[in-house]
Amino acid sequence: MAANKYIAWVAGSLSEVVATVTSTGVSMANKIVALDATGKLDSSLMPTGISAEVKVLVASEALSARNLVNIWNDTGTEKARKADASNGRRANGFVLEAVNQGANATVYLEGTITGLSSKTPGAPQYLSADAAGTMVETPDATAGEISQEVGVAVSATEVSFEPQQPVTIA
Repeated sequence: MAANKYIAWVAGSLSEVVATVTSTGVSMANKIVALDATGKLDSSLMPTGISAEVKVLVASEALSARNLVNIWNDTGTEKARKADASNGRRANGFVLEAVNQGANATVYLEGTITGLSSKTPGAPQYLSADAAGTMVETPDATAGEISQEVGVAVSATEVSFEPQQPVTIA
């Protein structure tokens, strides 16, 4: 799908110009922008401080799209792995795209997780102890594991990620 085009006065005549979808900086000043393939503005078009808070980290295991992730220190290097209530790996963020082990993962530290299913709007979501990287609508109650609320369902397919401090179950 081609980006939108517009007519502009260029060097003394009317010309068809392709709208900007991503920005490379000041050289793009005064350009008309278009939405990207997802129907949203690319984060490169936003002012500093107005974008998703993300970290790019090496995935220490394969991650699936929409996994909740735990950020951990591997001998001085920050890495991302699946969050898991069964072993105390609290959810610090999430990924929107699948990532192979050893590849860079874009970890969102806040925002909305989309593309989910069967969520109850308004229901709190909790880190799962049964399936690493996922969330459930019932908090964990197994001794020695953690219970962590990670957000609230805003629709059947979306969760607003708002991680809370985990509690270790006695």
